[in-house]
Amino acid sequence: MKIGFDAKRIFHNATGLGNYSRDAVRILSEFYSDNQYVLYNPKEGRVKRFKQNKTNTEVKFPEAPIWKKLSSVWRQGPIVKQLQKDGIEIFHGLSNEIPKGLEKTSIKSVVTIHDLIFIRYPHLYKYFDRKIHYKKFKYAAENADIVIAISEQTKQDIMHYFGIPEEKIEIVYQGCSNVFKEEFSEEETSEIRKTYNLPEQFVLSVGTIEERKNLLTVVKALKGTDIPLVVVGKQTAYYDKVVSFIEENNMQNQVIFLKDLTLRTIAGLYQMATIFVYPSIFEGFGIPVIEALYSKTPVITSNVSCLPEAAGPHSILIDPTSETQMKDTVLDLWNNEEKRKEIVEKSHVFVQKFNDEEVAKNLFNVYQKLK
Repeated sequence: MKIGFDAKRIFHNATGLGNYSRDAVRILSEFYSDNQYVLYNPKEGRVKRFKQNKTNTEVKFPEAPIWKKLSSVWRQGPIVKQLQKDGIEIFHGLSNEIPKGLEKTSIKSVVTIHDLIFIRYPHLYKYFDRKIHYKKFKYAAENADIVIAISEQTKQDIMHYFGIPEEKIEIVYQGCSNVFKEEFSEEETSEIRKTYNLPEQFVLSVGTIEERKNLLTVVKALKGTDIPLVVVGKQTAYYDKVVSFIEENNMQNQVIFLKDLTLRTIAGLYQMATIFVYPSIFEGFGIPVIEALYSKTPVITSNVSCLPEAAGPHSILIDPTSETQMKDTVLDLWNNEEKRKEIVEKSHVFVQKFNDEEVAKNLFNVYQKLK
């Protein structure tokens, strides 16, 4: 088969949607190498994390001069002519959208819908962003031949908010980059510790520092303890709110913010951490939880949305709005090494359901249904 992908996120996004897109193409090209995979990239990207398999993967840009200048418009519709010219049999919109007009061709289509958080929590998004998201996501869900939901929670939301029939939706879970599955040497972790002046033990939080990720609850929970917190993530306006609390409570030496790290450094931090906390209010899936489980770090996360699906039965689930529950849970796990080891061992078995081969098989099964 010759399969085309909307590759914008692969080359232009360093976080969730980019990671999903890169991993999807990587594992398909590895486990189903007889197919041809064509990545349609609107323009040269700034994210250099994708390692291309040059035997079965090809990157293409807009061909017509006008669409090279209007590349963002190109991927919304004019790309369809190029897909037909290239003989694409299946087109996969990896990040919530497909081009208009695709349904009028013989090209079959798949779209991955990651979440509908902008509908559930509209106050977290700008008005025009919500309107644009709604229009694009709904069009894709209605017009694609198959919709992939990345969790049961997302599937239920697609059915509820867009009225898409259940039989049109397939759940395909995500995995994570192989770097999180490597075992780092003590020399490498020591170098990371030295570079960033990190303590021997710490609680780790990874994710964009925004209201939905709920970092402030973690900081408030750790107030009055001597437990260090290392935070990795892009800073938004919410960051200022967190820092204000830290400064008002003299916690500057307790909370360490890191940003612009390589993926390998982040993976090293996961393995070095004593506990990983992820008290998000709502997620489409929660890849950082999977990354922590593969890193053999015990996880405390929310008991809402899809996070129990990602975390499994052995991680600790809490009410993300409860500072008291967060504090009690962290302290209990921090002071109980045996409990941490038990969680790690059982969770590492559970997380294998998200391994590359399993995810690739489930993705390819979706494509096979369209033949």
